[in-house]
Amino acid sequence: MPRFLLPPDAWKTAAALTGDEARHLSQVLRVKPGETITVFDGCGRRATAEVLSISRDHVSLSLGETQSPAPPLPAITLAQAIPKGKNMDFIVQKSVELGITAIQPLVTRNTVVKPGEGKSDKWHRTALEACKQCGQDTLPKIDDAQTFDRWLANQTETPGLKIIASLAPGARPMREVLHSHPGTREATLLVGPEGDFSPEETAAALTAGFLPVSLGDIVLRVETATLFCLSALRYEFG
Repeated sequence: MPRFLLPPDAWKTAAALTGDEARHLSQVLRVKPGETITVFDGCGRRATAEVLSISRDHVSLSLGETQSPAPPLPAITLAQAIPKGKNMDFIVQKSVELGITAIQPLVTRNTVVKPGEGKSDKWHRTALEACKQCGQDTLPKIDDAQTFDRWLANQTETPGLKIIASLAPGARPMREVLHSHPGTREATLLVGPEGDFSPEETAAALTAGFLPVSLGDIVLRVETATLFCLSALRYEFG
């Protein structure tokens, strides 16, 4: 069944899709009045809806029973150093499929790509498309890119498990770290760029309470490391 984003403030008796969502329904999928779709609000709520009338930019709906499935735990924030090429788009897409809660793009010392204006909007659209395709009802929060130092300065009091994927000596196997934190309900995952974090950045993260985890003897690409960690978190605590 086709899925469309219906913002929280539009969940009312006379509900309607507008803008891009209305155009996608009417011009691309060519849904007809009387057909049924699924709408979700990006905050964990979904409902079936009957299409009442259609114009190019406005689709009237009759909402059915609302459901609010429990969100996956733990709630995971991904702090991701922006990789080269289109890998950030890939990471956003697959992170949504793995039930991410929030994504914070980071510019680190070894970050090659400097995000231009509008990147956050593009990543948000990628996340929305992934939500629509995979059945995820929660649209992750994606903040504007920040420098590593600025972001880390606010992480000392962040609750929950905080881990950093690290190639540095002394990093413990991820399995061992996760096993030692049963019942985790909030987690922050920090993943570096090509070339990893600088020694100074790694030291600062450890001072802020991040635990260094090793992903094994094979050096993984950035996007592989991120999905490895997210999958491990889901498997351990899901």
